[in-house]
Amino acid sequence: MKISIVTATYNREKLLPTLYESIKKNYDTFSDFEWIIQDDGSIDQTKQLVRKWTKEVSFPIIYHFQENAGKMRAINQAMLFVTGDIVLEVDSDDYLLDEALLQIHQDYLHLQEENVYGILYKRRLLGKNTTVNQELDNQVVSLFDLHNRYGYDFDMNLTFKADIRKKYSYILEDEEKFVTEARLYYYLDQLYDGMKFIDEEIVVGEYLTDGYSKNIKEMFKKYPKGYYAFFRECLGYIKKNTLFKRKLYFIKHYILFSYLTKKSIKECIKEASFYKEWITLLVIPGYIKASRF
Repeated sequence: MKISIVTATYNREKLLPTLYESIKKNYDTFSDFEWIIQDDGSIDQTKQLVRKWTKEVSFPIIYHFQENAGKMRAINQAMLFVTGDIVLEVDSDDYLLDEALLQIHQDYLHLQEENVYGILYKRRLLGKNTTVNQELDNQVVSLFDLHNRYGYDFDMNLTFKADIRKKYSYILEDEEKFVTEARLYYYLDQLYDGMKFIDEEIVVGEYLTDGYSKNIKEMFKKYPKGYYAFFRECLGYIKKNTLFKRKLYFIKHYILFSYLTKKSIKECIKEASFYKEWITLLVIPGYIKASRF
């Protein structure tokens, strides 16, 4: 089974070599793969660097350049060039553990659950460790339940059956460049049983305490339409076994993004498919709080 490694990059000339070296090392134990690099408008020496690499290795490196449109549109574009059976998305500042590709290959050979869209692994973060309930290991679980029933928010690496992953793109609104990846994953959860979870690590990244969480407010304000659509959809995904705090989280954020997308209070209540009673109670104090966001 061939693996397609997909990486979106933007001005990561200094970071990409670490990922490149880890992929080269994996070639020692598993060789049936391709590396697809979708350059999202870099103005550094990324193109020249990748051209040099293509002459050094025996495995295919497929490089494509696009005008800057954001990581998610870059990944969507890269999917057009996937020829493998398995898709592994790896960030440009991460790297593979030794024999990661071999493990993925072997795990898929033993994958007997048909109605899943892939296999889920943990992502190792330097400076952070997460313990997961062993009852979930080697079980099929939806990403929605993993986050909102079991309460896990650890970093993950999703690998996909390519024939399924290529059918679906990251869902973006209008001109926006970003929304949480969970919007696609939760949607796939509605179509399939979920993913098989294997409590192993295949990719390493660095835990940045001032990274995503520091910029989350800016992201919310910059890309409110996609988040509004995501949280509206999540109201319909809520189940009886969804944690109460997560139900409240979805309701509060639906109200927040109703405000940020300039929905009236009446529209906010009307467009909510579920939990209208809660939203009716919380929408006015929610809008007041959102005005100070």
